[in-house]
Amino acid sequence: MEFRQKGFIDGVALVLAETGLPARFLELELTESILMLDAESSISVLEALKALGVLLAIDDFGTGYSSLSYLKRFPIHTLKIDQSFVRNLATNNNDATIVSAVIGIGINLKQRVIAEGVETQVQLAFLQTKFCDAGQGHLFSHPLAADEFAHLLVNGGDLRLS
Repeated sequence: MEFRQKGFIDGVALVLAETGLPARFLELELTESILMLDAESSISVLEALKALGVLLAIDDFGTGYSSLSYLKRFPIHTLKIDQSFVRNLATNNNDATIVSAVIGIGINLKQRVIAEGVETQVQLAFLQTKFCDAGQGHLFSHPLAADEFAHLLVNGGDLRLS
């Protein structure tokens, strides 16, 4: 909802200025469906956010009704493959094909690709063979409190797939 509100870009710029956070450390995740509600308007908002230096990700990629022509026009840094495709990739050839295709698209568009819902070593091995950049899911860790997460990071919690 906030993405569609007038003043959203100014609000992001203000928060960055007030906190002193360099924009390159902020990545906003937007669902495919929210971007496609008004794709042309989304492009202008995304371009303005990119001009601020903010990184942009499409979350739940593959579950909406996007057009590949818009995908190449959106200034996106990251594609996040929806867990519904990752969940059954070892047993469903269609899901495996979709995941492979999305990874290939991301690689060729020079976007980072993250697989959501990674829960098994079989899924991880598949994603590694396809050169997926990163994964999220219970295989790496269950949800953690902030202090437990900080401890994980400090003690070698590298969760990259490659």
